[in-house]
Amino acid sequence: MEQREKHVLWFEECDMSSLPIVGGKCASLGELLKAQIPVPPGFAVTTETYNRFIKENGLDSEIERLLKPVRSEDTGSIDAASQAIRQMIESKPISLELEDYIGESYRRLSKRCQIPAVPVAIRSSATAEDLPGASFAGQQDTYLWVRGMDDVLHYIRKCWSSLFSVTAIAYRKGMGITDVGVSMSVGVQKMVNAWTAGVMFTLNPANGDRSSIVIDANWGFGESVVSGLCTPDNFRVNKVTLEIVKRTISAKECYFTTNFETQTVERHECPPERARDQCLMDEEVVHLAEIGKRIEKHYGKPMDIEWALDKDLPVSGRVLILQSRPETVWSGKKAEPAVAPKSSAMDHIVAGLLMGKKIG
Repeated sequence: MEQREKHVLWFEECDMSSLPIVGGKCASLGELLKAQIPVPPGFAVTTETYNRFIKENGLDSEIERLLKPVRSEDTGSIDAASQAIRQMIESKPISLELEDYIGESYRRLSKRCQIPAVPVAIRSSATAEDLPGASFAGQQDTYLWVRGMDDVLHYIRKCWSSLFSVTAIAYRKGMGITDVGVSMSVGVQKMVNAWTAGVMFTLNPANGDRSSIVIDANWGFGESVVSGLCTPDNFRVNKVTLEIVKRTISAKECYFTTNFETQTVERHECPPERARDQCLMDEEVVHLAEIGKRIEKHYGKPMDIEWALDKDLPVSGRVLILQSRPETVWSGKKAEPAVAPKSSAMDHIVAGLLMGKKIG
């Protein structure tokens, strides 16, 4: 393996076998590309880079010393250790060699996107996250609309330090997962100029029904949906017929979008006239559900998917998948039949196809 590949890998060079070096999120993005699912371009800063940064700055023994007295029931000790470790990681320099690997990849990504200093999302990708039975989702950080090499390096360090957030330390302690050997990759992904975004489950998260696909959507970036800050529009789609069997259009309180003057992401209150507008066309709902079915088929299990519609792309290619991970609440339970057993195979098939009427 050449030096570059130890430290930086393009998403298309990754798949689930890369998980130990690029973490769950980046491995899944590479796997999606192999399945020909539309994903914004980007690269993974590998766990080797993180490990080398920690070693070069002599932080491993110090982190171990700070974590040793921490007890899962003692929130004060967790908070103190987290603050000390995060400040330590964020204040240390990245060596020139590592900076060169990251910088060259960022320049190539900007050239590929034909945008100088392309805006990116800096996404944590821990080696133990997005795995069945270990729901680490949301315990490390993501930073949106980052531009320029200095800021990219700054937020990569912040992602690294989020491996030791209060939530992440407490979760590992509670699950009996050792902090030794847990590592962090970081995804650097072209920022989607999202018109609408949200999450999709390839089962019904309310009851585990695997015959449904459920989509939550809001205007702007998906952070308002993922973080629970708004009540999103909700669509339930029959997985067999791809018909919308239920839709709930909510009064969407807020949304996130880019302020191009300040080059930052801002939260805005949703104007009343827009709040109750359906933020996804029916054709887009069905197209998302089709992609969801393809992702589920590729992985062979129900999936939890983040998506966005990029307003800068043609309508036919506007849907992009930002993240995909196994659904963890219902997937381990025995799947119940979608419909009650029928007297014949044909009756059973027809009953399955007719579950829920299409809403016009």
